[in-house]
This record gives sequence, C-alpha cells and structure tokens, in this order.
Amino acid sequence: MAVMPKSHELETLDLSTVWLRAFLEVARQGSFTVAARSLGWTQSAVSRQIASLETALGGAPLFDRLPRGVRLTEAGRVLVPYAEAVTEALRGAGRELASLRELAGGRLRFGAFATADAALVPQALAAFRGRHPKVRVSREEGLTPGLLERLSAGHLDLAVVSTTGRPPLESYDLRHLLDESLYVAVPADHPLAGGGPVRLGRFVDAEWISGSARPEGTLLDAALREGFRPRVAHVVAEWTAKQGYVAAGLGVTLVPALAAGSVRADVALVPVLDDGGLARAVYAATVRGRSPSPVVEAFVGALREGVGRIVGGGRGE
Repeated sequence: MAVMPKSHELETLDLSTVWLRAFLEVARQGSFTVAARSLGWTQSAVSRQIASLETALGGAPLFDRLPRGVRLTEAGRVLVPYAEAVTEALRGAGRELASLRELAGGRLRFGAFATADAALVPQALAAFRGRHPKVRVSREEGLTPGLLERLSAGHLDLAVVSTTGRPPLESYDLRHLLDESLYVAVPADHPLAGGGPVRLGRFVDAEWISGSARPEGTLLDAALREGFRPRVAHVVAEWTAKQGYVAAGLGVTLVPALAAGSVRADVALVPVLDDGGLARAVYAATVRGRSPSPVVEAFVGALREGVGRIVGGGRGE
C-alpha cells in the first residue's frame, strides 16, 4: 500500500518540472500514448516521468490504468491545480525574462545631476522611450554624492554623475560619457565675448557667481588649480538665476559643456583654454558587482548618442 508523505516532507519536495509537464499532459489527454505523441516523446519516457513523480510523492498512484487510457486518482486530482500553478508561474517568468531581453518590458530607475538634466538626459530619454515604450521609467535629480548613495542602496539602477567635488567613485562601474570643457559666462557686451579660448586666470579680478561661497567641491575648483582663489560675490543655486545675474553685469560664472546649449541670448560664453587639467568627467555609474540589465545598457547607449549630438553642436564648439 502506498504511503503518503508526511506534511513536513511535502514542504521539502524537490519535484522536476519535466515530471509535472508529463503529468499534466497525461491528465489532459487521458492516455499515455496520446500524451507521448503530443510531447514528442516515447510512451516509455512518459511512463518513467510519471513513475518518478509518484515515487517522489510517496508512491501514491496518480492515475488508474484502464483498459482504454487512464483516469486521475484522488491524489492526481489534488495535484493538478498545483502542477498547473507551477508551470504557469514558470511560463510567466519566461515571458518576463524574454521581455527584458527584448526590451519589451521591465523598468529603468535612474538619476542625474542638474546640468545633465538640462539637455543630455531629456534627449537620451526621448530616444530611449521612442525605441522601448513599454519600459517603465522613473528618474531623480540630485547631486552626485546623493545619487551614488541611492545607487548603492538599490533605489536606482543607474546614475549620471560627474567628478565635481571629487566624489568617491572607486566602488562603481563607470561608463565614460564625456570630458566636459568649461566656459565662462559673461554679459553679451563683455570685451572677451565672441573671442577665442582664454585662460581662466584672465578672470582673476572678476566677481563670481556660484552655488557655494567656497569654491572647493564646485566647478570653481578649476580656478584653484589655475592658481587663484575666485571672489564669490553672489551665491546663487539655480542655474537660470545665475544667468540673470550674469546678464545684469553682476559677475561671471562657469558653465560646463552640457549646459552650453541652454544659455540665454544676452549671455555670451567664453571658452576656457583647456591645457588638460580643467575638464570634468561625466559617467554613467552602476554598482560594481551587479550585472546591469539590458534596459540599463540600452539607456547608456542613448546617453552616448545624446552626448554626440549635444556637445558636438554646443555653443562655442
């Protein structure tokens, strides 16, 4: 007499999905022979799968053998909905994984610093969504250190970050997007407007507009590397407000290449002479050791395309 496994044994059953597939096909067809034909197997192969399943379940028969075909036993009827749930769950997983591979589903959670949000991110996102409209996208804006924290905590899949402020980037996989050249934004009637590149030292006596009273950790680090400490006359955080101060003749400010295309008409950009030390790097960062999804890789590609369009066509280039 077959002995049903105890409840604690059922919790640790290791059932092959091949067994369940064979079981469900026999149950649907009511015949080992027809099930084998449907599966493209031999009848003996189907019989072995059913026998293995019955053994794993404690020896309880799942089918009564009839003169013509088979019929589910009570144990077989109990098993059917569970076998169907398992196989449907696996089919669902297969569909979702295929969607990820084909970028026909899934999600993308990314963040970017404000200057990247000026033009690069919108253009890249528009191109990405045009190609992959079924991917769910969410974005955040923030400073590089905060974005890296969100990335490490698993709240973001990717972050567009810069080397401004020398953030710790060692524990991240970095996909280089560009080395940004810098410009000095001056009033449109400034004597240097419309001229060629100049060294940042030409503005040693200028009053500066910056998001911080201290140049350390900001774009004005470039002035410190050039050998002078800029005099910050106005602390203004918002980018469009900085332009207003410049246009009014209240000072000058540094503008990275990513923001060059969004400068207003009454402000001119003077290229900073690049001697190899003034550029800042921009990266698409992911956490080292975590495999990026196809969605992330596709968005990195869109960012790189956006860099080519924006920087190549920016003002002053």
